[in-house]
Amino acid sequence: MQPYELSLSAAADAIRARELSPVELTDSVLERAGQVEPRLRAYATVTAERARRAALEAEREIAAGRYRGPLHGIPMGLKDLIDVAGVATSAGSRVRAGHRAESDSTVAARLSAAGAVLVGKTHTHEFAYGLTTPQTGNAWDAGRIAGGSSGGSAVAVAAGTATFALGTDTGGSIRVPAALNGVVGLKPTYGLVPRHGVTPLSWSLDHVGPITRTVEDAATVLTSLAGYDPRDPASLDLPAVDYRPADGTDLTGLRVGVPRTYYFEQVDPEVEAAVRRAVDRLRDLGADLVGVEIPMARYVQATQWGLMVPEATAYHQDTLRTVPGLYQADVRVLLEAGELMPAGDYLRARRSRVLMRQEWARTLRKADVIAAPTVPMTAVKAGQETITWADGTEEGVTDAYVRLSAPANIAGVPSLSVPVGQDAAGLPIGMQLLGRPFGEKVLLRVGHAYQRTQPPPALAPAA
Repeated sequence: MQPYELSLSAAADAIRARELSPVELTDSVLERAGQVEPRLRAYATVTAERARRAALEAEREIAAGRYRGPLHGIPMGLKDLIDVAGVATSAGSRVRAGHRAESDSTVAARLSAAGAVLVGKTHTHEFAYGLTTPQTGNAWDAGRIAGGSSGGSAVAVAAGTATFALGTDTGGSIRVPAALNGVVGLKPTYGLVPRHGVTPLSWSLDHVGPITRTVEDAATVLTSLAGYDPRDPASLDLPAVDYRPADGTDLTGLRVGVPRTYYFEQVDPEVEAAVRRAVDRLRDLGADLVGVEIPMARYVQATQWGLMVPEATAYHQDTLRTVPGLYQADVRVLLEAGELMPAGDYLRARRSRVLMRQEWARTLRKADVIAAPTVPMTAVKAGQETITWADGTEEGVTDAYVRLSAPANIAGVPSLSVPVGQDAAGLPIGMQLLGRPFGEKVLLRVGHAYQRTQPPPALAPAA
C-alpha cells in the first residue's frame, strides 16, 4: 500500500509511531496528484512547494517531541471558497481573478494550528452555486459529474490526492459529492463550525465540514474545526467535544428512523436497495427501526430556493451590476432571478423554515437518527440536464440532487453521508444519517459502527 492510500487515522497512527514521515506522505500524495490531476482536475491550485515545506517542518517538530495530534503532517485540500493567507480564493469564478486572501479563515487557521499540510485549493461550482462542479470529473468515471459544489474536495479524497478535505454545504454540497464519489461527508449542525473567511452563498444555510475516507476520520477533523468564533454571527459558544467514536459496534437501544414518506420517493431502485440493506445492517447491530413521517415535505424545495436565491443575490449585488459578463451563464441567471424575487416570498420562506425546524424537532423525538438515501441516483454523465423517472416524470439534475439533502440545511440539523455500496455500473451509493442538533457524536457513532462491519474503503481507480 502506498502512503497516499492511507486513511487519515491510519496515516496519523503511522506518523505518531515514526513508521511514516509527513514528508513521505506528502510526497506520495503530490505524486498521486501529478498522475491523476490531468484527468480529474480536482484542484484549482496545487501548492506543492508550500506543502513540502510544511511537511518538513512537521517532521522536524515530531522528531523533537512536539507532536500536535492526529492532524499533524496530514495532507489536506481546502475548497476554493476558504481563505488561506497569500493563496488565491477564486471561488471558481473569473470575478475573483487575481484575488489573494489577506488572512486565514477560522477553519484554515485551526487546521494549520493542528499541523495539517495544505496540498491546494479544490475546485467548486462557481461561488458554490450548483451541484455538479463542471471543472472536475468523478473519481470513479471522469465522464460523469463529480457532484457539487464541493466536487473538487470529494474527488481529491476519493482519488488519494488529499488525505482529507473541507467543503461547504448550503443544500447538500458536502454530502452530494461525497455520495457520488464514495467517501464520507459531514454537514455539521448550523453554528457549530465557524464560517469566518469562507465566501458565502447563503448566510442562513451555509455550513463548513469535512470530507474524508472514513467516519472516524470525519470525527477527527470535526474535533479540530468545532468551536466558537465571534466573527461568525451564527457561531455558538459550546463546550469543547471530542467527536471521535469508540470502536464498538453495539447499537442496542438506538432508534433509527426509516422514512415512510419523501426520502424513498423517486429514487433509483439500486440506490434504494443499497440503503435499505445498510439500514438492515444497523438493525443487525442492535438498533431498533421505527417508521417516521417527514414533516412539511411539500415545502422543502420552495423554502430552500426561497432562502438561498435572494441571499446569494444580496452578496453578489455589486459585481452582478458591474461585471455580469464574468459570471458563468447558469450562475448569472440564478443571481438575476434573485433580483426579481419579492420580499414577501423571502419572508415566507423564513417563516417556513421556523415551522420546519419545529416539526423536525418533534420527529427527532421519535428517533435518535434518521437513515435515508443521500441522493436519489448515482452520478449522471457530464452535461446531462434532466432525469426521467420510471413513471415518466422528468426532473432537473440539480433539483434531483438537492431534493434529499436540502431538509438538513433548512432545519439546521447534522447530516452524515456514508458510502453503502455501488450500482451495477460500479458507481458509489451513499446513505445519509440525520440527527438532532448538536447530535454529531451519535451520527458518527452510528456511521462508524456501520463501517466497522464493512471491508476497508477503497480508493477510486481514477482511470
